[in-house]
Amino acid sequence: MASVFLKAQWRKLILVNYKIDKLILEKYMPRHVEMDEWNDTCYISLVGFMFVDTKIKGFKIPLHINFEEINLRFYVKYKEKGIYKRGVVFIKEIVPKYAITLVANTLYKEKYQTMRTGHTWKKKGIEQEVMYEFKKEHWHKMSVVAGNEKQTILPGSEEEFITEHYWGYTKINDTKTIEYGVEHPRWEVYPVSNYKIDINFKDVYGDDFAFLEREKPLSVMLAEGSEIVVRAGQVLL
Repeated sequence: MASVFLKAQWRKLILVNYKIDKLILEKYMPRHVEMDEWNDTCYISLVGFMFVDTKIKGFKIPLHINFEEINLRFYVKYKEKGIYKRGVVFIKEIVPKYAITLVANTLYKEKYQTMRTGHTWKKKGIEQEVMYEFKKEHWHKMSVVAGNEKQTILPGSEEEFITEHYWGYTKINDTKTIEYGVEHPRWEVYPVSNYKIDINFKDVYGDDFAFLEREKPLSVMLAEGSEIVVRAGQVLL
């Protein structure tokens, strides 16, 4: 088993899930993996959450313990010894710390970018409001209003498909892929009653994803999250 690289909590995850044409994602696909679909639908997700109590190699780095991340990701699977490992591929991951960007891009060949970020968590009676934002020329925001009562994720559900991916795959080049494990217990979700997405997808993610500005999400979720472990990566040849 690979060594532990990072431990943290991922909390209050907003997951905005869209349908996307597989052909758009072909050039982003790492070698060796296949597209993972749910009900014959290819998904791409905009995800915002908090890193809390972060430790790298067992150490807390001052000013890099609690911070926001906003990412755009899609879903893949890798067959190893006849068994599929379900994972994600990131289009871009936005964080407010240059050191996080440097380490992730160097060690995992990920696509982190450093921008100003912010968040709000508010409780209003029987509801809660969660918002994440980042600044590229102007502020881009995503927010949800949800109930306070957690619900169990049902086997075979869309929520299970979106949240139960435990591997990351990164395209290095046309022949090499980095694989790394992400461990966490099964999450719980809150019922979302309203949401707002104010993001210029073309400006932030490029022409391939400009259509998401006009696209209605298939679903919007709010997961409580948990403690997580990210393990060291390995190269798939």
